[in-house]
Amino acid sequence: MENLPLFILFALLAEILGTIGGFGSSLFFVPIASYFLDFHSVLGITALFHVSSNLTKIAFFRKGFDKKLVISIGIPAVVFVIVGAFLSKLIETKILEIALALFLIIVSLLLLIFKKLALKPTLSNSFGGGVFSGLIAGLLGTGGAIRGITLAAYNLKMDAFIATSAIIDLAIDSCRSVVYSINGYVHKHDLYLIPILLIVSIAGTFIGKLFLTKISEKQFKSIVLILVLVTGIITLTKIILK
Repeated sequence: MENLPLFILFALLAEILGTIGGFGSSLFFVPIASYFLDFHSVLGITALFHVSSNLTKIAFFRKGFDKKLVISIGIPAVVFVIVGAFLSKLIETKILEIALALFLIIVSLLLLIFKKLALKPTLSNSFGGGVFSGLIAGLLGTGGAIRGITLAAYNLKMDAFIATSAIIDLAIDSCRSVVYSINGYVHKHDLYLIPILLIVSIAGTFIGKLFLTKISEKQFKSIVLILVLVTGIITLTKIILK
């Protein structure tokens, strides 16, 4: 890969911001990686990267995860990430890239404008959040923002929030990694990136956790959302100018 050091730097930044923002690194990593790899390869490498990333988060934030939410959100998310991952092969790549850019823009604007946007902590909302986050993750490579909105309804403590999200995400990524491999998205010539991204996930999560002890989580989430918005606009502009 050309510009490997730049790729690693951006991956580290994505992991740090994803840890602090609570949305997961894929929200940044997928659009950033698409500058270096084709979109289907990005889906494959993101799923594998996220497996190591979520294992790291579970290790760092393992206290007090919510078992009921892991089941009520995680099971439908796993089922529908498989559906989304298979559907991704049937939809034209450019359409998926445009959908990703619009998803980033819409979600970031909604969360920036409606700062108190929250769901009611009901079983139906947990199930619906799991379905939608899984489907989007399978199709576009990132569903952490939707899962984050769903989990926010339960007012979990920071460690419990991150650990619960990471456990659900680990199940999602493990399943879609298998489907992406079947789809042919995981290439042998990209596998050398896995140990590199494992180190990046450990370093990024550690740095992100340090930041969380030093700054206001709410303030930084606003900065993260602005960066997501900018990323979405840049991604959409890149696609239009192709």
